[in-house]
Amino acid sequence: MGLLESVRAALGSLAANKLRSGLTMLGIIIGVAAVISLMGIGQGVCQGIDAQIGRMGTNLLFVSAGSSTVSGVSQGAGSTQNLTYEDALALVDPDLAPSVVDAAPETNAFGQIVYRGNNVNGRVVGVTPSYEGVRDFHVESGEFISQANVDSRSSVVLLGSSVAATLFEGADPVGQTLRINNIPFRVIGVLESKGGSGFGNQDDQVLVPLTTVLARLQRGRSASGGNIVSQISVKVVSAGQMDAATDQIGAILRERHDIRYEDDFTIRSQEDLLSTATEVSTMLTVFLGAIAGISLLVGGIGIMNIMLVSVTERTREIGIRKAIGATREDVLGQFLTEAIILSVLGGATGILAGIGIAKLISGLQLGSMNINSVVSASSVLLATVFSTAIGLFFGIYPAFRASALNPIEALRYE
Repeated sequence: MGLLESVRAALGSLAANKLRSGLTMLGIIIGVAAVISLMGIGQGVCQGIDAQIGRMGTNLLFVSAGSSTVSGVSQGAGSTQNLTYEDALALVDPDLAPSVVDAAPETNAFGQIVYRGNNVNGRVVGVTPSYEGVRDFHVESGEFISQANVDSRSSVVLLGSSVAATLFEGADPVGQTLRINNIPFRVIGVLESKGGSGFGNQDDQVLVPLTTVLARLQRGRSASGGNIVSQISVKVVSAGQMDAATDQIGAILRERHDIRYEDDFTIRSQEDLLSTATEVSTMLTVFLGAIAGISLLVGGIGIMNIMLVSVTERTREIGIRKAIGATREDVLGQFLTEAIILSVLGGATGILAGIGIAKLISGLQLGSMNINSVVSASSVLLATVFSTAIGLFFGIYPAFRASALNPIEALRYE
C-alpha cells in the first residue's frame, strides 16, 4: 500500500465522520492557537522592554543605593539610603570624573494628583534640569524645570502626557494649578509622549523639582546630613568609556562615604539592565508557551482517544482488509496517517487562528501596560512541529493496536 493510497484512504475515513474529526482537531487548533498567541505576547513584551531601555541610550550608568544588613539579614537594594543629591553634584567634577558628561539625581514619591473633579494616583519624580538631557525627557509644550526652580524649591510640575489628558481632558494645562497630596503646584509644561512598553508607562508620571520633593513631599536625610535620592543617572562621554566612568564614580563615592570595605552603592549599565530584562522576558515567554503547550497535550490525548474508538468501530473492516492481503504495516500506516492528518490540519488551522488572535490583541492597553504581540517564524515552526509530533506520538498506540488484530477474530467481531 503506497503513501498516496494510504493518504487517500485516511482522508476517506475521516470524511465519513466529519463531526468527530472536527471535534478531534479542535483540541489541536486551540493548543496551537494558544502557543502562537501567548508566545507572541511574550516576545512582544521582550522587544518592548529592549526598545524602551535602548531609547535611553547606550552611554548611561545608573547609580543606586546598596543593601544594608541587619543581624546578618540583607535588607535589599536601596536600604542603605546613603546616596545623596550632593553625591550627584560631586560626580560632575571634570577633574575627578573626566569621563562623565552630566549626572541627573532623582527621587521618587507617590501622590494623588487632583485638578477640579479629576484625579489620578501617579508617580512623582523629583528631578533637576540635567534630567532632560541625561534621560532624554523633553517638553511638548511649556518649559522644563530650571535651576532657579530647584534653588528656590518652587512648587511647579511637569505632566506626563497621559496625566495631562486625564486631568485636563484636552484643555491646555500650562499655567493651571493642581494639587499633589493637597499641596498646590503650578503646571509649567507637558512632556512629550514616550509611550509604554513592557509593564510600565512613562507618560503616567509627573516631574517636580528635586528640592521641592525633598522639602515638601518626601523628607529624608542621610546619616551625613545630605539629601537622600533614589538614583543618579550618569551620562558618559561615550560607550567606550563606560568602564573608566564606573571606576571614577566608584572612587568618588567611596571617598565621600568613607568606605573601606563593602560599597554601599551599586553601579549598573544599560547592558546590565538589558541583560536582566531579557532574562525575565525570556522566562515569561517560556512560561506562557508551557501553559499553552498543556492544551496541545490535551489535544493529543483527544486524538488518541478518538483513534482508539475508531479502531474498535472498524475492527471488522480491519479484518476484511487483512483477509484480502493487507499487511500489518499497511494497517499501521493507515491509522498513523489518519492521526497525522488530524494534527496537521488542526495545526494549520490553529496557526491561522493564533496569528489572528495575536494581531487582535496587539495594541490593546491594560492599565498602564501596552499589550504588543510579535508572531515570529520560530513560534510558528515550533507549533507546527509540536502539533505533528503530538499526532504521531498519540497515534502510535491506536495504530499499533489496529495492526495487531487477528484477522479471524476481527471478522467475527460484531
